Amino acid sequence: MSEGSTAALLTFAGYTISVFALAILSNRVGKGKDFVSEYFLGSRGFGVWAFALTFAATNASGGSFTGFPALIYTHGWTLALWIAAYMVMPLVSMALIGKRMNQIARKTNALTIPEVLRARFDSPAVGLVATSLLIFFMFFYLLAQFKAGGIILSTLFADEPLFQSAVSFVSQTTTNIPWVNQAEPDYLVCLIVFAAAVIIYVVYGGFRAVVWTDVMQGIVMFLGVILMLGMALWQVGGLEVATRKLAKMIPPEHGMAVLSTGSTAESDQTFAKGIWLFDSGNVFRLGESATLTKGKFSTEPVKILKIITPFEVEELNAKRISGKIPDPELRVNVTEAEPYKYGAGQTGNYVSNPGPDSGNQLGFLAIGTAISFFIFWPFAATGQPSNMVRLLSFKDTRTLRYSIVTVAIYYSIIYFALIIIFCCARVLMPGMEITPDQTMPAFAAQLTRDAGIPWLAGLLVAAPFAAVMSSVDSFLLVVSSAVVRDIYQQHVDRNAPEKMIKILSYSVTVIVGVLAVLAVLNPPQYLQDLIVFATGGLAACFLIPMLLSLYWPRMTSNATIAAMLGGTGMHLGLTCYGYWENQTFRAYSFLGVNPFIWDLVGSLGIALVVIALGPKPNRDLVLKFFHDTSANRT
Repeated sequence: MSEGSTAALLTFAGYTISVFALAILSNRVGKGKDFVSEYFLGSRGFGVWAFALTFAATNASGGSFTGFPALIYTHGWTLALWIAAYMVMPLVSMALIGKRMNQIARKTNALTIPEVLRARFDSPAVGLVATSLLIFFMFFYLLAQFKAGGIILSTLFADEPLFQSAVSFVSQTTTNIPWVNQAEPDYLVCLIVFAAAVIIYVVYGGFRAVVWTDVMQGIVMFLGVILMLGMALWQVGGLEVATRKLAKMIPPEHGMAVLSTGSTAESDQTFAKGIWLFDSGNVFRLGESATLTKGKFSTEPVKILKIITPFEVEELNAKRISGKIPDPELRVNVTEAEPYKYGAGQTGNYVSNPGPDSGNQLGFLAIGTAISFFIFWPFAATGQPSNMVRLLSFKDTRTLRYSIVTVAIYYSIIYFALIIIFCCARVLMPGMEITPDQTMPAFAAQLTRDAGIPWLAGLLVAAPFAAVMSSVDSFLLVVSSAVVRDIYQQHVDRNAPEKMIKILSYSVTVIVGVLAVLAVLNPPQYLQDLIVFATGGLAACFLIPMLLSLYWPRMTSNATIAAMLGGTGMHLGLTCYGYWENQTFRAYSFLGVNPFIWDLVGSLGIALVVIALGPKPNRDLVLKFFHDTSANRT
């Protein structure tokens, strides 16, 4: 067992102990208070630092530390045009609706977003539609976070003998179980460990535990990113050197190849996914495991990645970085090569727009798409129920005002650092296109190993792990509150005793977590695809209806339902068409514009039509929420 491996295990153990300690403390603090209000909203008593860091940490999710690094690595500097939108996200998300939403929630004693909408229109139908759509899209968010957690832990524990024993046991146990046996055994083990840890502390500590672990996780993320930035720039030789090398790089080729040897195999030989193969001066990386059967000269065709950039090929041949060459005589016979649709054979793609892309002839992020994506992130974040529910928990207006500034500064440091770090990773660590979502933990391990301080890997990997946990706990609570508060208490038993509510809340949290584990056993290649789908879908449902409900007296319950369903229909329709056209889990970008824009146009248009054709809003509700001065105090 290596020093770095031991440190990684100890870091995870220490982190887990800290999380459970905060859950225990939160549970004790919450005793004697109303269970529903405390479990789902922490009794609305959080100040600047708690509120700001829980808001920041929830948004800095598995997408930030797993999805974004993967895309920065595969597409280069162009991601700066996408991620820069996070700098203005707190201003839009918190300032646009924060104060007004908090006012209405306090006036109506609402604890969830569907409950705010239900109370605003005195309409159970509005609440039920909002709850159903929230659960549907939030489940996809959970899938993304669970995948990220499993990936990070599998990289963290890769060299642990105990972990390998567990992987072997699980592999043998699940061989004959449909669906489960399709998952990689190491990923499955880590997925179960991650899910169990996060479910237990959420169930025990509730919203208060989530907030205070978010504070701790926010600090860990910040420290991890700063350390990683310094080490990456030092090892690459500075930002100027990294940029010059990026400008010379050519996107690799994906393809299929047959591995062959000069003589028949005396026994079955397995070549692990990810090993480097060197043949006639060419360099390949194996994209999936391959088996050379006893008595055979060659394998079945397997996925490979071919490195194209001359200086990368030269450096890799010189280093022979794998040290795992299974057979010096192994030959790689390429049967099928698939160059990038944009950027193939060209230099400069990683430092200029639109960025290389293996699936799009127009590139990853053309200027029109870049602008619409810049709009997408802050406004889509504004429409997220996990963000909105935090706006119900701050103590006063001063807390909100100072939190906006705090979160904006926090994001500026975190996200610009991530862009630099993983552009450096593209230079220092080639071949991650086969497993892009593992880029972050793999690079952390490489940086510390090359620096001669492998024990630091545990701390660096703790940053993305903290980001994932800080999001998945919030999403679990949002879904749980939707089921318990917005379905059971509203439509089944309004007078349910506290004991029953406790049991149901805990049960729903566990069930949702288990379902998420089962659903994400075989996830899409890019985690960020799930993030974009869920983010866009939730914003399409809630952003326009919520804004109009909060600020426009003429908004009606029928228009709210129509806007939610219309935005959802647009989002699902564009996603299905995109999958049909490109065979990828990405929505169709009509006229090169992010589909989210069309979702909002559709939602707003339908709302205005229904308002124009439908009855006028209830006069009493208008007076209650727009002319009653008690509704305008926080």
